[in-house]
Amino acid sequence: MNASSVNVIHAVWLDPFSPIDATDRAQLSTAGISLETVSTLGDLTLALRRAHVLVIRLGDSAELLQEVQTLVAQLGHTVPVLCRVDRRRMEVAVDAMRLGALHVLSADEWAPAAWQQAVKGLNAPELKTKSYVFVDPTSQHLLALAQRVAQTEVTALLVGPTGAGKEVLARVLHESSPRARGPFVALNCAALPEHLIEDMLFGHEKGAFTGALKEHKGLFEQAHGGTIFLDEIGEMPMQLQAKLLRVLQEKKLNRLGGEAVIDLDVRVIAATNKDLKLAIEQREFREDLYFRISTFRLRIQPLKERQGDIMPLVMQSLARHGKSGLPFTVTAEAQALLQSYPWPGNVRELENVVQRAVVLCTGRTVSPAHLMFDDAMTDRQVSMSDFEVTAPQVAVSREMTGDFSPIAVRPVDEPLRPINLEHAVKTSEHQVIMAAIQSTDSRMEAAAKLGISPRTLRYKLAQLRDRGMHEGVSA
Repeated sequence: MNASSVNVIHAVWLDPFSPIDATDRAQLSTAGISLETVSTLGDLTLALRRAHVLVIRLGDSAELLQEVQTLVAQLGHTVPVLCRVDRRRMEVAVDAMRLGALHVLSADEWAPAAWQQAVKGLNAPELKTKSYVFVDPTSQHLLALAQRVAQTEVTALLVGPTGAGKEVLARVLHESSPRARGPFVALNCAALPEHLIEDMLFGHEKGAFTGALKEHKGLFEQAHGGTIFLDEIGEMPMQLQAKLLRVLQEKKLNRLGGEAVIDLDVRVIAATNKDLKLAIEQREFREDLYFRISTFRLRIQPLKERQGDIMPLVMQSLARHGKSGLPFTVTAEAQALLQSYPWPGNVRELENVVQRAVVLCTGRTVSPAHLMFDDAMTDRQVSMSDFEVTAPQVAVSREMTGDFSPIAVRPVDEPLRPINLEHAVKTSEHQVIMAAIQSTDSRMEAAAKLGISPRTLRYKLAQLRDRGMHEGVSA
């Protein structure tokens, strides 16, 4: 990349524990980040006016982050915050994300690529960087267990429904382990045909097949010293399962078309949404491979069973997809809708709902009219009792989101008016679709912005025409 094309990010650097040395400063300069170091909150007050981003080092708690956020709010600034946390203090990283930090890096992370990704994430809200949310007690218990498993070399099998966050948990296992400085590589076993998966995993030698013009290192070799994540392993073809089992047993492999034996130093994490024991009974999965990959099983619950994570995930997604950098607020009624919805698509569906809300919301406050849930929900009539929110519940959800802007809260003695979700979806669908079409250059881009396929967009446009909403609607 030409140096003149790099946008220099001015970062205000607050580290009460140790000064940054010249070598580390040079690393960040390579990443396009210039530093202004401060040592007190008073110095920070002056420096904030020039800051593109604020970088703070946290110790045993996220208390400093709270103090800084309070100061920033009092001064009327809107500066994104990156937090640096010791690798052994994953709970502090979780608290930082809960309190509104947009990114958390390890305190000993100086690689320019890692910092470029963090800065890119701040400047490009559409970047799909996944941060960790473990707020619900069920999730916190899973996190504590995962951190213990991470310190060992055992293989781990992550079990849970589609879209629940299995890759996020796999990254936690990697980043909490002694292998954290090594690579993390991932493969979805259901995404490629058998011959391509074998080549992706194990690589090939030059001339191994037509078109093999040079040697290729497979993902196992690329993950040397680190972790390989095999997602949807239950979809792996039986023939390939036998080769994978041999590689896991011997910790060696041969590339396609090669004779040389390559030693491996890789930790394997697998994931599935299938019942592998049932697959074994139906002769779709090898029993010996199952026991090899499932030394320790970690089960991720559906999102509807860990409601404490819902609003933190919503606020995190709003921060990522909002374009102006200003914080969103979510009304009490909208929070109630989000927390009562069953989320059959889990976190992945939540991301879609938030993206649609951002498209539809003209201000900075998300209300029920901006929430467009998937079609499966429109058949469900939601009763008034689903949305009765008491003052203590609203207070708790505000604390969990880390939202320091005013939240619309009704007095306890003022009843919430009835909300019919089906009506809200139908009245908002035309507006959100047309807003997406008008703000993009093609129907394909509009579909991507809405989180749906182009085919689904065409179907929805036809539905709108059938309802008599002809203005601006064409096939």
